Amino acid sequence: MPESFAEHQERVREMAREKYPFIPNQIRVLNEHSPAAAETYIATMNAIEDGELAPHEREAVILAISRYNDCHYCARTHAFLGSEAGLSNDAIEAIHRGGLPEEPRLRALVQATRILLDKRGWLDREDIETLDRRSVSRTDLYEINVLIGLKIFSNYVNHVARTEVDEPITQAPNIQEMWPVVGKMKWQGEGEAPKTTYR
Repeated sequence: MPESFAEHQERVREMAREKYPFIPNQIRVLNEHSPAAAETYIATMNAIEDGELAPHEREAVILAISRYNDCHYCARTHAFLGSEAGLSNDAIEAIHRGGLPEEPRLRALVQATRILLDKRGWLDREDIETLDRRSVSRTDLYEINVLIGLKIFSNYVNHVARTEVDEPITQAPNIQEMWPVVGKMKWQGEGEAPKTTYR
C-alpha cells in the first residue's frame, strides 16, 4: 500500500533528524507542502557530499551561489556551515561582499561558480582555458553545477516562503562574531545585492 502524505512527511522528518542536529526551517517549510521536494533536497545533498569537492570547498561554492541569488536563509546558514567546515571568517566575509577568498583553490572555485551562474553554463573556450589554468577540473565544474541546481531550488523556495533563519544558526558564537557582515547585509527589497567578482 502506498504511503500516505502524512507517512511521507514523517519519513522525511526521520531523514532530517539523521542528517542534521535539528530539523532546519527550510526542510520544515518544504515538508509541510511537499515531502517529495524535501526528500529530494536531502537525498541530493547526501549524494553530492560523497563527491570530490572537500567540505569547506563545497560550502564556499554554496555560499557563493546563495549570495549570488540573494538568499537570506542559505547565505547565513552556509556562513555557519562553512565556518564549521573550516572556512575562515575572512573567506566567508569576502564571498558575502561579492569578493574572492585569498586562498587560491577557494578563489578559483568561487570564480568558476560565478562564471557558470553569469553564463548559465554556456562557457566558451576562453572560459574553459582560464579555469584549466586555475586547476578547476571538469569534475569540479560538474559538482558545482549540481550545487547550483540544488541551491537555486532551495534559494527560490526560501524567497517564496520568507523562511526564518534557524535560531541555533543566529545564536552560534562564530556567526555572532561575523554578524556585522552576515546579519546586516542588504537583501532583496532592502537594497542592492553586491556586485560579484570572478575574473
